[in-house]
Amino acid sequence: MEPDIPQRLLAATREYLAGFEGATLAGFLEEVDWSMDERTLFAKPLPCLHLLDRVSSTVAGDGGKIVRLLSENRNGFNWGQTYIEADFGRSFIENYGWLELFGTRGHFANNEMAGGFLILGPHIHYPDHHHAAEEIYIPLTGGTGWRKGGGPYVEKPAGAIIHHPSNVDHAMKTSAEPLLALYLWRGGPLAARSTITGKAETI
Repeated sequence: MEPDIPQRLLAATREYLAGFEGATLAGFLEEVDWSMDERTLFAKPLPCLHLLDRVSSTVAGDGGKIVRLLSENRNGFNWGQTYIEADFGRSFIENYGWLELFGTRGHFANNEMAGGFLILGPHIHYPDHHHAAEEIYIPLTGGTGWRKGGGPYVEKPAGAIIHHPSNVDHAMKTSAEPLLALYLWRGGPLAARSTITGKAETI
């Protein structure tokens, strides 16, 4: 991976977020100091990265620059997984991963907020869970059902702003298309494992 790729991804993410309106997201962004120190992290690819081929063929517009940078340089980033096969099964683990762009363990150092990208494959259920950190998701792909506080699953389009307050249960179900979502975390331990309150379903 070319050495300027993480900087380009950070700039593309900042540009993408600047195109949104809304008090909740604005409250997050006003706390971000974008002049973050870059870390040198080893490359860590995951099996789920092949899903970026499908995402690349469906995402256009404002999210296209982010997707191209992720897809074309996928094997050079330090991807992670919070869970193991014993938690949700092999299918989940092979179709799940996240990239922390900035945060306490990301490509850029930030002790106040974490931001990055989540991948889930088609027909995957990420069961009810919660965490102390307040969270925003912005899906770059459509077709995923999102649930909060034990309510029904509601399909959200690409570009929706999905807010999860601290310690409120939430869950996701993908359909025929994979999910790529941008996430922001603030407050609470930024590297903490979520508390799982639900059980993964076979979709």
